[in-house]
Amino acid sequence: MADKSKKWADNKDGQFYVDDQCIDCDACRTEAPENFTRNDEHGYSYVYKQPSTPEEQGKCQAALEACPVEAIGRDG
Repeated sequence: MADKSKKWADNKDGQFYVDDQCIDCDACRTEAPENFTRNDEHGYSYVYKQPSTPEEQGKCQAALEACPVEAIGRDG
């Protein structure tokens, strides 16, 4: 389960976030490319845009569920 106290500082403030357990597997970027991106320098994903539509909300939830290491959290 994702730990809010260990989320990456790159995450856009809001309900979804990625913590330091990310293994850069690309699952979240595949599920919700409009909301997740990669920090190329350090090799991890983060939320660069919080969902603003029901469709994006669903895709972010799908990304959370697809994460193999449970590095995506939802707060709210």
